[in-house]
Amino acid sequence: MPTPVPAPDAHVHPDRRARLTELIAAFRRRTVLVVGDLIADEFIYGEVARVSREAPVLILKYDATQVIPGGAGNAATNVAALGGRAALAGLAGADAEGRRLLASFPRTIDRSRVIRSARYQTPVKTRILAGGTHSAKQQVVRIDRETDWPLDAAVSDTFAERLSGALDGCDAIVLSDYGSGLVTPALAAALRAALAKAGRAEVPVLLDSRYRLLEYHGLTTCTPNESEVEHALGVTIGDNAEALEQAGRALLKRTRSQAVLITRGSRGMALFEPKRKTVHVPIFGSDEVADVTGAGDTVIATFALSLAAGATFEEATRLANYAGGLVVMKRGTATVSAEELTAAIASDLHG
Repeated sequence: MPTPVPAPDAHVHPDRRARLTELIAAFRRRTVLVVGDLIADEFIYGEVARVSREAPVLILKYDATQVIPGGAGNAATNVAALGGRAALAGLAGADAEGRRLLASFPRTIDRSRVIRSARYQTPVKTRILAGGTHSAKQQVVRIDRETDWPLDAAVSDTFAERLSGALDGCDAIVLSDYGSGLVTPALAAALRAALAKAGRAEVPVLLDSRYRLLEYHGLTTCTPNESEVEHALGVTIGDNAEALEQAGRALLKRTRSQAVLITRGSRGMALFEPKRKTVHVPIFGSDEVADVTGAGDTVIATFALSLAAGATFEEATRLANYAGGLVVMKRGTATVSAEELTAAIASDLHG
């Protein structure tokens, strides 16, 4: 019989809200370098007109198309939305999709280290959403236009060489590995070595890797979701507190990270640090989730900015939890602002 996850500590430190609010204010002075896979998230909106006579499918009257940065681009966009300075490094095609993707970024994001290649096809995830005139649009289908992943190892090696100058002035680094082969354990090791050589080994390096979590070692922290943890370790967690504890401790040991943050959807988050008690944080807000698209990017962006601002791992976890709870209530690939985050902290009776 599954063992229920223990309830989080109900004790509220009287200065916690003030401390978290101060950290958010410090975001403005921090720069996060986001390195990783760029994906164009395309949303096509339509109004349900009728059912087709050709097949039992809906006919939609076209309304609009929107392209939003996905993958590493979404993480960078979240950094900027939270008030931080975002620098982005990645690969985009010299195709129409690549042009639309780059044009969709806020101008405040430094994209000078995004490489354009005529031999590369920009990956696109197209989501078609339908609804009535006065009702919320619901996703009915997703179409993925894949590219030639994994990339040749030489591409990642060349990319790593071009990143050395990007390390100057950054206060945190986010590695966003969606599986293209651009971000690799070798690239992560090269970045850490470059930071150490520059006397900046204290700069936190955070990892979000969908398929190769256990291949990265010695980074500051990683933020896998529960299903990624289950897949990596070959376990089932669910409501089993013992399984969760064992999994978190196993990840700490195998990745040699300073901390591991497991995001658990409606079950909240669990933070693991060596020789410290596990911190369980319940989900913020309603458990009636609107859309989880890109929520992991919001979490790691907030976590990175928090650490860059001087937060402890637990403080960074709580801020990331607020941000994650806010963003899943929004439809599509969304962001959270510093103002929204501050308001959430002020309104949380249990924070």
